[in-house]
Amino acid sequence: MKEVRTRFFELGKDISLENAPGFGPLTLAYEVCGRLSGGKDNAILLFHALSGSQHAAGINPAVPGVGALWREECRTGWWHQFIGPGKPIDTRKFCVICANYLGGCYGSTGPRSPNPRTGKPYGGSFPWVTANDLVDSQVRLLDHLGIERLHAAIGPSLGGMLALNLAVRHPGRVKNVIPIAAAMEVSILQRIHNFEQICAIEEDPDFRGGDYSSRRRPDRGLGLARMISQKTFVSLHSLTRRARKEVLRENRTGRNRYRLSHPVESYLLHQAEKFVRRFDANTYLRILGLWQTFDLVKDGGRRSPATVFNRCRKQRHLVFSIDSDVCFYPEDQERLVSRLQKSKVPCRHITVHSAKGHDAFLLEPVLFAPYLAYSLEEK
Repeated sequence: MKEVRTRFFELGKDISLENAPGFGPLTLAYEVCGRLSGGKDNAILLFHALSGSQHAAGINPAVPGVGALWREECRTGWWHQFIGPGKPIDTRKFCVICANYLGGCYGSTGPRSPNPRTGKPYGGSFPWVTANDLVDSQVRLLDHLGIERLHAAIGPSLGGMLALNLAVRHPGRVKNVIPIAAAMEVSILQRIHNFEQICAIEEDPDFRGGDYSSRRRPDRGLGLARMISQKTFVSLHSLTRRARKEVLRENRTGRNRYRLSHPVESYLLHQAEKFVRRFDANTYLRILGLWQTFDLVKDGGRRSPATVFNRCRKQRHLVFSIDSDVCFYPEDQERLVSRLQKSKVPCRHITVHSAKGHDAFLLEPVLFAPYLAYSLEEK
């Protein structure tokens, strides 16, 4: 695979965060795969999922300023099976741009970044970001790159919700909109799962209001948050199958503690341990907070869901569902498609049949490839 590097865009005062006007300076970490055409009309903006990064394809051995969080599993692009020459998103034809979100921990300005006033990390003082903040920062990046209109905006999971935000708030900036296993609203079950994760992190004694040290982090809280979310990312069938490959072990200390009794417990602990080594708890909270406050109608300046897509009629939407998804249930996409159709927005709806649940968008490119390629190449 081709080696790529992360680039950095200084936003300066070009953007003001909704919850912190005048906050800054701000930097976006981003990567580019493929080349822009002469007319700069072949660009695809890719929004990553909750714990993703700007590194979508190729090999990136290190990112300046990220340090130990950039572990072995981060070095291969999270969508490398989808992006590249001859792949569903063919970089011989398209130029893919993916940025780490503001508040992130992979190079964009976030809680781990040094506060220029103190020289210490922002920590708990870093503001809570919104969907509008993230999308507007990436629109500024497009301006910087000279891209007036995207060929497509694509996003899986939470990234799909941000692609919809872009479509609604900047309708003239994008031709094709492709949300994958996403929704136009936050479900009550997602709110519950997300709130459980927020509480797990904030109640960790080492969290200290977000001002924890690099040596003593809230790993127990972040690990528990990951275990809470894990059951929504994979189907129970897939979770059971994966767990059989895990070695059941007792790695918990202390007297009279519960002893592991099933491989699925060992599997969840293993996933939690891996995650806390590559992610930041404050960043996780900021992105969860963004998810909890996502409101496409309000953020789009509309009065009701009935009008939210009225300005999108010159776009084309391709909506993907995954039949075994228990994070964004297929009913979520059905409501989205119904709203698009009522607003007379050109729309296709594809249901992918997979046993792997929500994570199928990462694991099974063959199920998405023909529809994705056709939609992108359609005149």
